[in-house]
Amino acid sequence: MSIDKIHLRKLLMLFYAPNSLRTAKLREDIRTEIGKERGQIDGGGDFHVPFWSDVKKFVAGEADLKEQSKLRIDNNKGRERLYPQLTEKFLNWWEEKRRWRNEVFELVPNSDSAQVPFPDHNATVKVENLLTVKIGGNIDRVVYPYFSESPPLPGEGARLGLWLLGEALRGYHLDDFRILDILRSTSFRTADYPLQGNERELFIQKYDLLLREWEKLKEEYE
Repeated sequence: MSIDKIHLRKLLMLFYAPNSLRTAKLREDIRTEIGKERGQIDGGGDFHVPFWSDVKKFVAGEADLKEQSKLRIDNNKGRERLYPQLTEKFLNWWEEKRRWRNEVFELVPNSDSAQVPFPDHNATVKVENLLTVKIGGNIDRVVYPYFSESPPLPGEGARLGLWLLGEALRGYHLDDFRILDILRSTSFRTADYPLQGNERELFIQKYDLLLREWEKLKEEYE
């Protein structure tokens, strides 16, 4: 994970995680980074990447998401608990949105990714793996996934995430973005969580505290 170059969704989780969970995640990251430095630990893959890849195939009409989830579990029993939940909750959200709009939803092939630097902290936040959907032939929705079981994404976190997406992907309007808290079947948009103008300051403040905590914990391993 290393928090000085981190995915937005993981950073939002750390911003709002209970103290014990946040500390545990930071310690885990420190041990992983030390292991990498010593050539002892392979970073491995992201647990959620195969699921989100299957979501895109489902939206494109190329796969049955439930069947894909079963195949993923067959290949890795470590997915047995969460993949069915992710599948169910995503489909709940997806079908609800389709009922509201009653229009054609079409996957837009999209390799957009970006990094937002915070040079004063020698840190970078990554935005990758977007789901872009065209609705009714002319409306883009750019969906960014939040996967964490705990904590649920709070309104303030959604607002900070939407701000960061706007900074990262300036080719879109802010109202094009959605952050999807998958396990709660809940999406966030600026129409419901309008920016207040203090997002940069608040984001940097939270990130700074997290980086300081990481550095302090790392001292215990030296």
